[in-house]
Amino acid sequence: MRRVLGALGGFAAFVALWEGYKAVGAPEGTALWGVHILPRTDDLSMPHLYTVIQRLGHPELAGGRPIWRVVLDACLFTFGITAAGFAAGVLVGFLLAALMQRFGVIERGLLPYVVLSQTVPLVALAPLVAGWSGRLSFGPYPWQDWMTVSTIAAYLAFFPVAVGLLRGLQSPPASGVELMRSYAAGWWRTFVKLRLPSALPFLFPALRLAGAAAVVGAVVGEISTGTRGGIGRLVIEYAREATSDPAKVYTAMLGAAVLGLAVAGFVSLLEIPLMRHRRRVEVNVI
Repeated sequence: MRRVLGALGGFAAFVALWEGYKAVGAPEGTALWGVHILPRTDDLSMPHLYTVIQRLGHPELAGGRPIWRVVLDACLFTFGITAAGFAAGVLVGFLLAALMQRFGVIERGLLPYVVLSQTVPLVALAPLVAGWSGRLSFGPYPWQDWMTVSTIAAYLAFFPVAVGLLRGLQSPPASGVELMRSYAAGWWRTFVKLRLPSALPFLFPALRLAGAAAVVGAVVGEISTGTRGGIGRLVIEYAREATSDPAKVYTAMLGAAVLGLAVAGFVSLLEIPLMRHRRRVEVNVI
């Protein structure tokens, strides 16, 4: 209930901030010592939120489907791509974290490059991935455009999982590790019985970050590669009508934001049963 009330309070604060600034802000923007620090509040740059909501119910084109249906279909398309990239990124991040925890030389040699990988701009990476994968095929099945977008999503998703899970795997106290050694438990049994359960409080925040990063990667990948059908492409298409129909642009942005929240919420649903069992065990031990 606290989370629900917190989410509703945050949404109400956002609406109040948006509409309040639009009411008191300058149409040409707020400037300080000649430098614009706040955006313009005219209807072309910053439409009312109720205008955006109303636009969702209007047809995209004359006689066409309503905007909300077009945005929903685009979000579902991008969600499928995001799910594939998220799963691949989590798998890669999990394997890297396990290897770095097992072998200190791999952690010292690989972790700096894992961090460095996130400094590469996606706008530059997406064409490279599209060019490298253009000639790939899986037997009779050629490489598809959506696979390129999923690869970009996985590229962003693996980093928080690798770093967060590594921190969690290294979190058990020395006394617990020594106890497992006294029982002659090998690395795998110690990993499953001690390190992995101890890493859950670190893993789920990392998964939420990975889910949001995967959505960002999918949207940017769709924009960079020109993949049609997703919310990223829809943002570009609607942006062309920004001067004549500004509320239409914000409908696509709203869809992308809701998609990111939905992915993070899905991860939170997975967290509830696992962390509830952990809390029960901790209470019993205490």
